[in-house]
Amino acid sequence: MTNLISRTVSYISSLLKGLQVKSFLAVVLVGFVVLTTNVAPGQNNKALKERVRDQIEQDDSQRPRTIGEWNKEARETEGAPGKRLQKIGEESAEAFKEFGSGYVEGAKKTANDVGDSAVQAGEDISNKVKR
Repeated sequence: MTNLISRTVSYISSLLKGLQVKSFLAVVLVGFVVLTTNVAPGQNNKALKERVRDQIEQDDSQRPRTIGEWNKEARETEGAPGKRLQKIGEESAEAFKEFGSGYVEGAKKTANDVGDSAVQAGEDISNKVKR
């Protein structure tokens, strides 16, 4: 009986040692693969950068997009605070209008998805009842 227990313990310990070696080798292999592959192949892609820049700049609005543009506009209207406030109000209204249109599109898409899901659920229930 002790011989059986001793063999079982030794078998389990050798199995665990084998698992530790296997897991260590797996971690080393994954690390090697991650470190030797090029993770960001699009980093040097100039055409991709140009396409992204064109998409960003395709907006026809005249409001400033960067801090530099905001500062330039502030310097241009420095002596006329009323004019500056009016310009800020107009740009804010334009920004809220753009945000609102995106919100409406998202809400419509969500409503359509919910409607489609409800129709599908109704069909599923009716199919279960028919069986």
